[in-house]
Amino acid sequence: MVSRAAKAGSKAGAGVKGARRPEVRLPSLESYGGGELEPDGDYDGLLFGELDFVGQDGGGARFMDCALTGCAVDETRLHHARVLDSVLTGLRGVGTDFGSATFRDVEVVDARLGGVQMHGAVLERVVFRGGKIDYLNLREARIRDVVFEGCVLVEPDFGGARLERVEFVDCVLKGADFSGVSLTDVDLRRAAEVGFARGVDRLAGAVISPAQLLDLAGVFAAEVGVRVVGVEV
Repeated sequence: MVSRAAKAGSKAGAGVKGARRPEVRLPSLESYGGGELEPDGDYDGLLFGELDFVGQDGGGARFMDCALTGCAVDETRLHHARVLDSVLTGLRGVGTDFGSATFRDVEVVDARLGGVQMHGAVLERVVFRGGKIDYLNLREARIRDVVFEGCVLVEPDFGGARLERVEFVDCVLKGADFSGVSLTDVDLRRAAEVGFARGVDRLAGAVISPAQLLDLAGVFAAEVGVRVVGVEV
């Protein structure tokens, strides 16, 4: 038998190690009884369905084998939270604080978020599938075995982050900031659209397609100080 990791690697292409995707198998879940999130709370095997967590503080909380579906998370404070073996579907909100949080073996599906703070976060075996996230702050984050699939990322900030085995699949990446990043086996070839605001000089360790190279030719030329001027006849 061929392992999942090997299959992922073969799909990513020769010489590029593919991301290992999460295999989340949720147990039978109990509906959350209500009430506000608690700092350092411990939530295990729970279903959070269509709940309003606007402005609440769940900093340091642990979510294990949980499903959060259709929850509002505007200005919700979840810094240093740990989200493990869980599925987050249809989250919506602006200014959610996941700073220094840990996401491990997590699926994030159809999120509609803006100004999300994930600076210093640790993401391992995570899939972002569908949805749209504006101004995602992943500065100084450690991102390993992560797939952005079929989603739209508007002006994401990866400044100073470390990315290893990260794939962008049918994903729109607009105005990305890659300043100071460290990249290993980052596959951009199957992205639907790729655009950089800063950091194209830091793309060593990434793989792009020939078509993307042509699209980015002007950006690369500007980075090294080359002017592209037509010849007058």
